[in-house]
Amino acid sequence: MINCSFSTSTFPACQKQALVKPLLKKPSMDPFDMKSYCPVSNLTFIGKFLERFVVNRFQEHAAAHCLFPIYQSAYRPRHSTETAVVDVLDKIFHAVDSGKVCALVLLDLSAAFDTVDHSILLTVLKHRFSVHEGVLD
Repeated sequence: MINCSFSTSTFPACQKQALVKPLLKKPSMDPFDMKSYCPVSNLTFIGKFLERFVVNRFQEHAAAHCLFPIYQSAYRPRHSTETAVVDVLDKIFHAVDSGKVCALVLLDLSAAFDTVDHSILLTVLKHRFSVHEGVLD
């Protein structure tokens, strides 16, 4: 199924089905308010396995060709939010130790995922990550 999916650049239609469950975002939220819920999709085992296989293959491709930004922590082995925080703290300590003024500005981009411009995403996949043809379609 995986080889067929790769050769045809398609995800099997039978694996696109999910059981969607509304989960309360926080226990303190009003359970009678629809905005208090987040939809969670439970995929089939095979669909989830195929998805992870594709992600691993893409990560290997991106890592082998140095396509990820140097400071990107997500989707890279041995990189995490902890390593990102340690790197930022190290830079702050070096700046302060050398007598420089240092400021840190933090942005919460957790809701930004829902606002991704798909045309920009497709352009990045095509030109930066060399994703072409059926996969890009």
